[in-house]
Amino acid sequence: MSFLKAEWRKLAFANYRIDPSVLEAHVPPGTELDLWNGQCFVSLIGFMFTNTKLLGVKIPFHTTFEEVNLRFYVKRLDNGVWKRGVVFIKEIVPKPALSFVANTIYKEHYETLRMRHEWNENATERSVKYQWRKKKQWQSIQVIADIHSSEIEEHSETEFITEHYWGYAKINEEYSNEYEVTHPRWRQYRVKSYEIDTDFALVYGEEFAFLNAISPASVMLAEGSEITVEGKKKIR
Repeated sequence: MSFLKAEWRKLAFANYRIDPSVLEAHVPPGTELDLWNGQCFVSLIGFMFTNTKLLGVKIPFHTTFEEVNLRFYVKRLDNGVWKRGVVFIKEIVPKPALSFVANTIYKEHYETLRMRHEWNENATERSVKYQWRKKKQWQSIQVIADIHSSEIEEHSETEFITEHYWGYAKINEEYSNEYEVTHPRWRQYRVKSYEIDTDFALVYGEEFAFLNAISPASVMLAEGSEITVEGKKKIR
């Protein structure tokens, strides 16, 4: 049985090109950075969890909620096959029980904050906005995009960002947790404009303060799908 089943919907991505050295201390043992055309990315992502089940059970008041995370991309060679995965700098959710389970079992870096979202659409476009409150300051990521979805092109940057099917979390300097995330290939909405009002130093620490001074290299909006998160195993 899958550890978690849910739907991830309306995923807003803001992708920043950065110096790989920034991430050296965060790379889990057994993995290496996964680059796109020689470029290293971190992504700020906001989305909705819906229809969430833990070990097949819906937990009251924990089925629908927002998440915002900052993540980067790694790969692991396993029996001659590259597994492409993600590592989270921090994941923000509005439910403390979620943070407790993820931090305890998966050694992730969850934080519980007040959150809210807005989804709006008209005949030609849709607006998706996610907000979270840190030290009495509301942070946000907002994307305005086409109303209709389209396929994600093969070998594109959007494919690289969205097609990672493993999660990795550093336990210590020798061991990491590995878990599989399953979902079908997603569709996208072409982005028309965006607004990011996020103090990266406040939310993610001074080592990421430089993101306040640069613009994202790309912004994306994916529809998402049903997903599963499978059980973890320890690697070294």
